[in-house]
Amino acid sequence: MSKTLRFISISHKTASVSKREEYHISDCEKNNLINLIQTAFPDIAGLLLLTTCNRTEIYIESAETTAIDLRDFLVNYKKRNLALDKNLFNLSNSTEDTVRHLLEVSSGLASSIVGDAEIIHQIKKAHQLAIANHLQGSILERAMQTVFKTHKRISNETEFRDGTTSVAYKSLKMISDTFGKGHRQSKKILFIGAGDIVKQLFKYNSKFDYDDIYISNRTEEKAVILAKRYGCKVYPWEKVLQNEFFGFDVLISAAGNCHRLINNIVNENRKLLLIDLALPSNINKELIQQSNVTLYDLDTISVGLENTRERRIASISKVDKINEEELRAFSVWHREAPLREFLAEHKILVNKKVKAYYKANGIEEDSAEITQSTNRVMRKLIKHFEAPLKSDELDIIIAEHIF
Repeated sequence: MSKTLRFISISHKTASVSKREEYHISDCEKNNLINLIQTAFPDIAGLLLLTTCNRTEIYIESAETTAIDLRDFLVNYKKRNLALDKNLFNLSNSTEDTVRHLLEVSSGLASSIVGDAEIIHQIKKAHQLAIANHLQGSILERAMQTVFKTHKRISNETEFRDGTTSVAYKSLKMISDTFGKGHRQSKKILFIGAGDIVKQLFKYNSKFDYDDIYISNRTEEKAVILAKRYGCKVYPWEKVLQNEFFGFDVLISAAGNCHRLINNIVNENRKLLLIDLALPSNINKELIQQSNVTLYDLDTISVGLENTRERRIASISKVDKINEEELRAFSVWHREAPLREFLAEHKILVNKKVKAYYKANGIEEDSAEITQSTNRVMRKLIKHFEAPLKSDELDIIIAEHIF
């Protein structure tokens, strides 16, 4: 039986956050899970394990193991109820449908935020894990190269990757835009609050690497936890209440229920960037009247994000077209795979038989002529692809096409 590419998926489209959490696979358990899958299904030649905050997906290249087999295995591995959870999964045993799904995921069309740029990095990480475990497989590897080529085309040929639709990411980028890439690392930054937005700020900072970050929160324990997790420093909440921000270049405030928390900024004759991500707002908008202060709030940030979102939506048809073009190219490659395997298998045999024919008939060997004779026989053999030849039949063809 020929190998097929298959997948299972539980995502934000099929399951609640609590259900997705039950099937999340942490980095520390991935290698163990891969080993268990290999042991349970030894016919698997390729395996890609993709986990994000919105989805857990497993792609396999196998001859016998089905997507249902893999789904049932994962449900049992997570000790969940198969009867209750089996319908939370999307799955397919079709190579073409699997690659189509992978392209939709990798391009950001299937993301909760349309055009999400994070997903391609997560897929690259999953690909690297597959390679490290020697589980890239021939079909899966070709599918991954199709993904990377498609991503490059989408980036170059559409506006789908332009900008960001994340408030946290946009806020961090504003630091770079305000101070310039050459000076951003030296800037002292204060995050105010410890909720979801601040957590996202820390997450996205992996792409910016700002290293002089402080965090302050009215519940100091929460600030301490985030500070330890992300390697930053805690700034006293009392000083925030007193509006003491000496030495800071950037304040990003996202504290809940703290209207006009920041009312007064002492002019230090230095540029100060204020970003207010709270609702109700934390920062008094009148501070923008100071010559050294630049202030952005959710409204001003959202204008840029909305423009980005509209450009992305307008580009969806172009992304769909690119995905379909690359899927067709993959499908052609996949259909021709058996023929390539047939030719690769027979070329060595034909070459040996051609050399033996030369020797048996006392013909002086010439490498160029042997190569030409081998290629002539191989072209003839293509006609017999569906009906394998017997050894004596192959000898007859060689004799007829040596000269």
